[in-house]
Amino acid sequence: MGYYDQDYETRYRKQKGNRGGYFLASLVGAILGVFLIVVALPRIGFDVLPYSTETDSDVEDGTTNNDAVRTENVSLNVVTDITKAVEKAGDAVVGITNLQTTSFWSETSSQEAGSGSGVIYKKVDGKAFVVTNHHVIEGANSLEVTLSDGTKLEAKLRGSDVWTDLAVLEVDGSKIETVAEFGDSDALKIGEPVIAIGNPLGATFSGSVTQGIVSGLERAIPVDINQDGAIDWQAEVLQTDAAINPGNSGGALINISGQVIGINSMKIAQSSVEGIGLSIPIKSAEPIISDLEEFGEVKRPYMGIQLQSVNEVSAYHQKETLKLPEDVTSGVVIMTVDPNSPAEQAGLEDLDVIVEMDGDPIKDVIDLRKHLYNKKKVGDQLKIKFYRAGELQETTMKLGGNTL
Repeated sequence: MGYYDQDYETRYRKQKGNRGGYFLASLVGAILGVFLIVVALPRIGFDVLPYSTETDSDVEDGTTNNDAVRTENVSLNVVTDITKAVEKAGDAVVGITNLQTTSFWSETSSQEAGSGSGVIYKKVDGKAFVVTNHHVIEGANSLEVTLSDGTKLEAKLRGSDVWTDLAVLEVDGSKIETVAEFGDSDALKIGEPVIAIGNPLGATFSGSVTQGIVSGLERAIPVDINQDGAIDWQAEVLQTDAAINPGNSGGALINISGQVIGINSMKIAQSSVEGIGLSIPIKSAEPIISDLEEFGEVKRPYMGIQLQSVNEVSAYHQKETLKLPEDVTSGVVIMTVDPNSPAEQAGLEDLDVIVEMDGDPIKDVIDLRKHLYNKKKVGDQLKIKFYRAGELQETTMKLGGNTL
C-alpha cells in the first residue's frame, strides 16, 4: 500500500484552484487590451495599414486602399544638363561637303571629294558665317553646307589658314535659326565633361553626339604642313576622350552649358591607341577666325627670311661654315634674306644664326614661329640675338605685315 498524505492533497487542490483563476484573469486582460488598441489608435492619429506598395504621399494624404495592392506608373525624366547642352548647340553644327571638278574625256563634273563638319558662329546682315578646318575645305572647287534639317546651301570660302587648320565660310543666313555661343577654353579643367557634335563618316551619321571629358590641356602636337617629312609647326590643342571620327573635323566641342570651347580637328589613329581626340581651343581660334572673316588671311608678323634649324645642320657645317662656338648646338640659321624685308633693314644676313628673341631662347624653327605668331603683332619691335662668324651680336627689327 502506498502512503497517502491528506494535507498534501488539500494543498494541491488549493494551488490548482489558484492557477485556474490566474489564467482566467489573464485571458480577460488580453481581450480588453486588444479592444483598447483597436478603439484607441485611430483616435490618436494613426492608421493601421496592411502591407502595400503605397507611396509616402499616399500615407500623408490619408488615402488608403485595404482591398487591393496599389500600382503606379513611373515616368522617367530624361532631361539632363547634357541633353540641354546638345539642344542648345546641336542645330548650329552643320555638314561641309568638299566638291572638286573631275574630267572624263570631254566632260567635266563636280563630285564630292570629302566631307566634314562646321559650326555656325555668327549671323549678320542676312549672312551667316561658319568655322571649320582648313583640311576639310582644302582643294575644293566649290563648297556646300548642309543644315541640321537637311537643307543644303552653297558656301563661299572667306579664308583659310594652314598653320592653325581653320577656315571660315559664308552662307545665306535667311534659313539659319541657331548660332553657337563661344565659351572660355582658358577656364577648362582636366576631368570636366565635354560633348562632341559632328558628322562622322558623312551625312549618314549627321548630328552625332559623343560624350567625354577634358583629358589634357595645352597639348603640343607636331605638324608637317607641306608633307616633306619635317615638322613645321606644333599645334596647341585640347585632348578629349569623346569619340572624334573622320567627318567630325570642324565640328563643335561644347561644355556642359552648351558653349563651344573647341573646334574638333584630329585624332591619334593608331591601332594601339584609343580615346585620344584633339580640338583647337576656341580662345586661340577666335582671333584667327576674325582675321579670316575680315581679311581672308591671318595677319601675321613678317620677317622676310628662309630658315633652317641648327640641329638639322651637320656638325661639320656648324663648325666650319657657321663658325659656331662648341657650346652652341641649337638656334635657327638664316638661309636667305628677302630684298627690302624687315630682316634686311635690321642688318641680318645669310648664315646668321638666331639664338634669342626678346630674351626668350630660340632652339629651332618651331620656337621662332611660336614666338613670332603667338607673342608679336605687325609693327611690333623685335629684339634679336644672333651669331655671325662665331661672334654674338644684337639687332632690333620692326616687323612687317605679311607671312613668314
